[in-house]
Amino acid sequence: MNSECFPISAVPGLSRIFLDYCSGQLGVRAWYGAAPRDRNWQQTQHAQSEAHREELAQLLAVQNPQATAAIDRIRQGVPVVVTGQQVGLFGGPAFTPYKAATAIALAREATDAGHAHLPIFWLASEDHDFAEVNHVTFPARRELTKLSYEAAPSSAVPVGSVVLDESITPLIDQAWELLGYSDAMESLAAAYRPGQTLAGAFAEFYGKVFAAQGLLVLDASGREAHRLGAPVLRAAIERADELHAALLERNKEMVAAGYHAQVAVADRGSLLFLLDEQTGARVALRRTAASVSEPGGSWQAGWQNYSTEELLGILESAPERISPSALLRPVFQDQILPTSAYIGGPAEIAYFAQSAVLYERILGRLTPVLPRLSATLVEPSIGELLDRHELTAEAVFQHTEQTLAQQLAARAMPVTGKRRLAAAGNALDEELTRLTEYMGSLDEGLGQSAGVSASKMRYQMNRLRRMVANFQLQKEASLGRHAQALAHALYPHGGLQERLIGAGYFLARYGDGLIERLVAEAADQCPGHRIIRL
Repeated sequence: MNSECFPISAVPGLSRIFLDYCSGQLGVRAWYGAAPRDRNWQQTQHAQSEAHREELAQLLAVQNPQATAAIDRIRQGVPVVVTGQQVGLFGGPAFTPYKAATAIALAREATDAGHAHLPIFWLASEDHDFAEVNHVTFPARRELTKLSYEAAPSSAVPVGSVVLDESITPLIDQAWELLGYSDAMESLAAAYRPGQTLAGAFAEFYGKVFAAQGLLVLDASGREAHRLGAPVLRAAIERADELHAALLERNKEMVAAGYHAQVAVADRGSLLFLLDEQTGARVALRRTAASVSEPGGSWQAGWQNYSTEELLGILESAPERISPSALLRPVFQDQILPTSAYIGGPAEIAYFAQSAVLYERILGRLTPVLPRLSATLVEPSIGELLDRHELTAEAVFQHTEQTLAQQLAARAMPVTGKRRLAAAGNALDEELTRLTEYMGSLDEGLGQSAGVSASKMRYQMNRLRRMVANFQLQKEASLGRHAQALAHALYPHGGLQERLIGAGYFLARYGDGLIERLVAEAADQCPGHRIIRL
């Protein structure tokens, strides 16, 4: 395959705890169920009852009606490799199918090793930050076009429940214009239709795109799923103070080890949200101190107060109204599913160090969390530009569009000019170093002043380099266009392609072959970031 594997440290903007996890640092290993390339999870044994497996199978069968063989294997107790993502417009960002591909690759690997597994994609449909998921960005010639669904809900309801209205139609029309005809675009248009929920559209799209790979999708926001996960929600109610104290203690451990808490733990916070019975809004539940009237403490959701018994009553009669927080969600997920390994991105893996204490106290075990495929896709035209200018994609990560253009101009400069600039710069640097060292030997203060003056001279030398590069850039206008194309394609708006460019763009342009390519790349176990030429 035409791809390269770079160290994960080549990727800008990653948290230190994630980098240390990826490098196998002993200091963080205890907070995770496995090292990144550990495969002991394949032999995990699960103790779910036959009744639980049957309820789970029925739930999955409703949402995956074509996957009868896989559902039967769930009934038989076959464990799963799980990943998930917030449901978003038109399939969300490019890393979404990377997660699915990684889950598929690892489930296949375990099965081939004699430990049958199935891949499942968990729809994070209960999150309520609509602004995070209502848009997608697609490349369009020399620009990046952002499509936004503006029909926001009136309150902070779970995003998965948002029903798409007629304003989705012109966005689909724009997507057709940007992406052209393809099977993936047909699936996108069919899924994101008026009257469909955002979760339903997301599930339908990925269910079709990954149908051949056997990916199951699960929206666990309904009553049946919450009833299966109720033991975790009950523990979060009945043992709220204990779990809160355990999280605070873990935060102290992380700070003492030189990290910071990835998810803030508020003084009166809890691990739960309550869905308002009238509006459907998802409201954070806050704890209040124990009192004579409420010796077990009470709960507050907005202006409404609840006793612990009242919350337990809601959990019993309408469990779908109790929603887990980001830290509790993976524990809730693994109460429902027979999970052997969870596939996460950098942020999820970072805050898993906190979720680990909840796993240990509620489930008595810790699900291994493993990194998803991290990749930058290089289209043929962009690959040609990289080759022409003798650049790597990794080098593009180090530049803004402007500085990249200057570098291209500097490379295009005539050899005579390059040599003269290099000779002048080297001579200046050598003489200034000798001079400042000599002046410093005479007097410390004099040496410091000399250093300041020398830095100004070096700045002026760099200014000369930029002046020549800018002249070359004006002379060859194509260099600016090349820099723009490279930056937009590989490092758009100063961030990784996989976080900004919509998955639909690549799926529409490169079809079914891209899916198997991603699965193969994920199976290759690159411990860092992949540059994949299409």
